[in-house]
Amino acid sequence: MAKKAFKAESKRLLDMMINSIYTHKEIFLRELISNASDAMDKLYFKSLTENIGLSRGDFEINLTVDKENRELIITDNGIGMTKEELDSNLGVIAKSGSLQFKNENDEKENEDISVIGQFGVGFYSAFMVASKVTVETKAYGSDTAYKWYSEGVDGYSITETEKDSYGTKITLKIKESTDEEDYDEFLTDYKIKGIVRKYSDYIRYPIKMMTGHSHLKEGTEDEYETHYALETLNSMVPIWKKNKSELTDEEYNKFYKEKFYDFEDPIVHIHTKTEGTATYSALMYIPAKVPFDYYSKDYEKGLQLYSNGVLIMDKCGDLLPDHFSFVKGLVDSADLSLNISREMLQHDRQLKIMAKSIERSIKNELTKMLRNDREKYEQFWKSFGLQIKFGVYNGFGAGKELLQDLLLFYSSFEKKYVTLEEYVSRMKEEQKNIYFASGETVEKIDKLPQTELVKDKGYEILYLTDSVDEFVMQMMVDYNDKQFKSVSAGDLDLESPEEKEEIKAKAEESKDMFEFIKESLGGKVKDVRLSKILKSHAVCLTSDGMLSIEMEKVLSQMPTETGAKAEKVLEINASHPIFDKMKSLYVSDKDKLKLYSDILYNQALLIEGMAIEDPVDFSNKLCELMS
Repeated sequence: MAKKAFKAESKRLLDMMINSIYTHKEIFLRELISNASDAMDKLYFKSLTENIGLSRGDFEINLTVDKENRELIITDNGIGMTKEELDSNLGVIAKSGSLQFKNENDEKENEDISVIGQFGVGFYSAFMVASKVTVETKAYGSDTAYKWYSEGVDGYSITETEKDSYGTKITLKIKESTDEEDYDEFLTDYKIKGIVRKYSDYIRYPIKMMTGHSHLKEGTEDEYETHYALETLNSMVPIWKKNKSELTDEEYNKFYKEKFYDFEDPIVHIHTKTEGTATYSALMYIPAKVPFDYYSKDYEKGLQLYSNGVLIMDKCGDLLPDHFSFVKGLVDSADLSLNISREMLQHDRQLKIMAKSIERSIKNELTKMLRNDREKYEQFWKSFGLQIKFGVYNGFGAGKELLQDLLLFYSSFEKKYVTLEEYVSRMKEEQKNIYFASGETVEKIDKLPQTELVKDKGYEILYLTDSVDEFVMQMMVDYNDKQFKSVSAGDLDLESPEEKEEIKAKAEESKDMFEFIKESLGGKVKDVRLSKILKSHAVCLTSDGMLSIEMEKVLSQMPTETGAKAEKVLEINASHPIFDKMKSLYVSDKDKLKLYSDILYNQALLIEGMAIEDPVDFSNKLCELMS
């Protein structure tokens, strides 16, 4: 039979199909196996409707590697094709027999049938790795078999051929390797098995291949012999499509460790099936430990994405919000709008619905863990709590409602991590605010002068040790209508009316001295005040405005320093002996008062964990004072 030209518009179209649509050449095998699966689905569907005596166990896909002739052969015992179907389906690029079959049978509800192919271009991906493609096929119930042959863009031919049984056999003549491309790998058992397990592990029919295994020859020390056996390469039934009741924790954990290359069991697994506006199955895991690259720019979030058991994307980042980027797992759905190569998603409404649903599932599982297994949740929190906090901070607090009840902070009362809900439940009747203090460690925070008054009033303090913590509090503003308040805010409004009057009077009395001290510090502080929060300590630093001293410390460590500075206030304790000494010096020795002021300011910096601008000068002034 004479060669026929493709019915597509031009040679350029096929060239685009072969060279541009697919990112990875190995995709060709996924496409051909998916086509074979579709062909068997069609015949199985026919057996259900016409009672022709075939069961699902009668179907299989066979792969054969012929290294000597550079051939890879894919065989199925599906429904096969007539001459007209060959000409129509393989002669017209981008026409899909599977899509037509799906459309014709959409109204017939049968969950056991799922046709994968939709676009009709997957077959042509074979030309990415093959110089010649031969298709031998015999339609079920037909007496005649046909052979379709093509060397690519120049066209194809269809002739009658001999074939004993129905089904389709595709023979690929693998291209010769070049300096740029290694085509030989597609003639190795190892590579073929890897591609099948990566993309087609959950095709519902067995994919079989004769594979060789080398063993030490009996009676020898260094001679090996190869034994060949027919091996099923795919597992067929995805674990996520099984009922939860069928699976044990050991099976879930085994799948996780093998699939995601972890040595430890995950903290928890999340197995969900959702139907409705977006129908999908999901199996997700929270690792026990932080991946080594998690907080680096190289870490890539995302869930594996399957369409009817066929891997479409290894990491679909759009399915996971950043605050749950630590979650590993997969999603399988038949409802996705894929692009023509089935490699990427079209960004549509269904994808957004799925992502929102997945976010809720993860949140619900974490909430359940927090309530029912506190020890396990705190293990999770130590690994990934920082990411939850970033989730609250990012988006200017948009994640507050979703994430606030997952937050944990160390409590001055309980001496352990507590939730905001637990803190509020213990608040005293007259308490207006949720108090917090920031620092490098719990031990250092506990010794801060600013915590004394709040503790003295019997109020609980949350100790914040992560760099993002104060930014989180600022974004959240409040919790259950209780405002967050830093103990370093200066005015905590905790004094009695009598105490307020006494402080006001002393402050007025010392107004000129405070102005002198402020000027002597040369712009290092915004103000000098009589403290309302100190009990036993002489001085401390507080801040005015939105930027706290702790925030300044965090921002100063950023790679691109902003130069942002907190509006520092030096507070002096009127009840401390140093206050009376300073009042005396203001009258008798202002130069010495300057010395005192500088030393006290630097002491306050040290208490806050901040660097002294001139340590040598500070040391000299201490010596001068002591001499």
